[in-house]
Amino acid sequence: MSEVVVIKNGVDVVDDLINVIVSNRDYLSEIDGAIGDGDHGINMAKGFNICKKRIDGKQLTLSEALAELSDSLMEGIGGSMGPLYGCIFTGWSDSVQGKTELTKEDVQAMLANGMSELQDISPAQKGDKCLVDTLFPATDSFAQAVKDGKTFKEALNIMKDAAAKGRDSTKDLVAKIGRASRLGERSRGVLDAGATSCCLLVTQLADSIEARMN
Repeated sequence: MSEVVVIKNGVDVVDDLINVIVSNRDYLSEIDGAIGDGDHGINMAKGFNICKKRIDGKQLTLSEALAELSDSLMEGIGGSMGPLYGCIFTGWSDSVQGKTELTKEDVQAMLANGMSELQDISPAQKGDKCLVDTLFPATDSFAQAVKDGKTFKEALNIMKDAAAKGRDSTKDLVAKIGRASRLGERSRGVLDAGATSCCLLVTQLADSIEARMN
């Protein structure tokens, strides 16, 4: 199996990300309803559908398609999630600019840049019960897997496992950021919607890359 993945059309990968969010719209809103406004899935699906209309039928690099996704979320989602996810996807986009082939090192750099862009606008830390609890472990675990000499596929699977564990960890956390933080101890016992949507996206990214391995 090749350690280089060819991305013939970046729209196809971003379409996969769009589809996983849109198909989980109700699930994400249901989770959010336990300690939030109950609109996370609705808002995310709205922003991702805006991107769908923008990129449908186009031939774009992965960087260009991710940039369209970032812009769509920045413009189409109210509250904090648009800017947060927008920054992540901007980081991913900038890192793979001009690339039509991805190595595991490219994906490592892409993930790290997304995390860095997020940190530029958000003080959130692991343990705050938010998307960071998924994104940071996923990013760090992939980097460690590459450092340990794991294959591309192995590193992707390690990242997926870390993302799922990060998502699940939020169930026992007390929210320290966002609207849910007002609930204090009452925020414990349910998954965080942002961590859950982030897990869906990271997992789908890994699956989309793996599907294009020869």
